[in-house]
Amino acid sequence: MPRSAPKLNAIRPSAVRGRTTAASASAPDLDTTRRIAESITSAIVERRLMPGTKLAEQKIADIFKVSRTLVRQALNQLSRDRLVRLEPARGAFVAEPSVEEAQQVFEVRKMLESVMVQQLCRSITPSQVQTLRQHLAAEGEAIARTDVPGRTRLLADFHVLLARMLHNAVLAEMLGDLLSRSSLISLMYQSSHSAEHSHEEHVAIVDALEQRDAKAAVKLLSGHLGNVERNLRLFPRVQDLQSALSPDAPAPVGRRRKASP
Repeated sequence: MPRSAPKLNAIRPSAVRGRTTAASASAPDLDTTRRIAESITSAIVERRLMPGTKLAEQKIADIFKVSRTLVRQALNQLSRDRLVRLEPARGAFVAEPSVEEAQQVFEVRKMLESVMVQQLCRSITPSQVQTLRQHLAAEGEAIARTDVPGRTRLLADFHVLLARMLHNAVLAEMLGDLLSRSSLISLMYQSSHSAEHSHEEHVAIVDALEQRDAKAAVKLLSGHLGNVERNLRLFPRVQDLQSALSPDAPAPVGRRRKASP
């Protein structure tokens, strides 16, 4: 019997990790706010909430059986993480990243993760390699059983797992935030980049780490992120109104398919 996908633990909104500073907030209220924010983040990462979706405070309050005040606190936290957009008099919406923001997110990921794997090559242990192999096995199982939420979580969590192996909580938190935004970007600019291809690239990265081949690991990691970004098909907006409204205008194919972190 195939194993169910492990619960995603690495990708969490940074807001729920200690940014709430209101002295009057009780511990139960903080826990509830954290739970709401984490649930919304997971729904975005797992592609159950699409960009532009309205997040009605009362509906969310009814779902969690809490006050709208706690829901508002969670939405404010997610807004600071750029996963939610707050509009005066209109409410909260799942954010819709621009092409420029998407490119910037991947640029930062390349810089951050390249240094990360380079350092990991110097310190990785056989036990850590085994942990990565187990994670890769879970990825493969989720892909084989077409578990879209499970494989999405696992493919993204792979990168934060690498960061955690450096025992750097700040790095893991930063990367978790970037990966949450990457998942949101994938929803906006979906492409033909397959989960199977991402998994294969993860396997190659782990092979290089096991061999402590820093040059190969950095090259593979950079190529992996480059492939994801290229397959997002970040097309520029059409400026010519006649071309945009022509019956023969091509469909936005970049939004019909799927990309993986």
